[in-house]
Amino acid sequence: MRWLVTGAGGLLGHHLLECLAAGRPDDAVIGLDRTRLDVTSPRSVRRAFADHRPDVVVNCAGYTAVDAAEAHEREALRVNGAAPRRLALACAETGARLVHVSTDHVFSGEARTPYAEDHPPAPRTAYGRTKLAGEQAVLGVLPRAGVVVRTAWLHGDRGRSFVRTMMGFAARHEPVAVVTDQVGQPTWAADVAERIVLLGGRPEATGVFHATNAGAASRYELAVEVFRLVGADPGRVRPTTSDAFPTPTRRPPYAVLGHARWRELGVAPPRDWRAALRTALAREAAPVTRWSP
Repeated sequence: MRWLVTGAGGLLGHHLLECLAAGRPDDAVIGLDRTRLDVTSPRSVRRAFADHRPDVVVNCAGYTAVDAAEAHEREALRVNGAAPRRLALACAETGARLVHVSTDHVFSGEARTPYAEDHPPAPRTAYGRTKLAGEQAVLGVLPRAGVVVRTAWLHGDRGRSFVRTMMGFAARHEPVAVVTDQVGQPTWAADVAERIVLLGGRPEATGVFHATNAGAASRYELAVEVFRLVGADPGRVRPTTSDAFPTPTRRPPYAVLGHARWRELGVAPPRDWRAALRTALAREAAPVTRWSP
C-alpha cells in the first residue's frame, strides 16, 4: 500500500510516520508537511495525488489554534472544512481511502457520560464548527471509503501539549495552578497513530471512530499524575477553576469520548490514559530531581 500523510510535521503526523515505518515496513509512506503540501490549494493537492498515487490518505493537517479561530473562523474553515472536502474529492477520483482526524470540540461539552460516536454534534466554538464541517465533507463525499477519527488532549514527544507544559513546571520546581473543572481523556499520540494505521488497512472500517485513551481525568488530576511520574512533588499542583484563566474560547467542561465502534470492529478499545502516560514519559523524558515526602 501507498500512504500519504498530510500535516506530517505536527505531533500526530510525526508519531504516525514512526508507527507506519515500524508496523508496515513494506508499504510506501510519504509524509508531507505544510511546506510540501498546502491542503488549501487545489493545485498542490492535485500535484500530491499525481506524484504519489496514494491508496490511503491520512489528513493530520488542521487549523488547531482554538482561540485564534474565534476571530479567524473563515480562515479556520478553509483548513478544517474546505481542505478535507478537497482531499475527499481527490480520493473519490482516484479510489483512495481517507482517514481524517477530528476532535472532541464537535460536541457541546455539557454531557456527563462519554459521548458515543453517533451522538449528535453541537459545537460551541468556531474551532468545533469548522472541524465538524470537515467531518461532514469527508463522510458525505466518501460514505464507503471515509473514516473520521476524533481525538482529544494529545501529548507526545514534540510540539506543545499540556503534559509537556506540566513537565516544564515540574523541572523548574515551581508551583502551578491547574483547573479542576475541565474533564477529558489525556491521549498519547503514539496510541492514536496505531489506531489510524489499523483503520487505514481495514477497508471495511468506515464512519466515525473515537481514538482517545480510556478513562477520564481533570486537568488538575493529569498534572498531579505528571508530577508524580517524573519524580516531582505533586503537592506543588494547586487546584483552581477556569475562571482564573479567562480565554476567548471556553473549553468543553466534559470531553470524554466512548469507544463502542472498536468493539464492533472486533478490536479491543484503547488502554487507560494512566498506562499510556507512564509509557510515554518513560520514553520521552528522564525524571527530574526526585521528591521524597
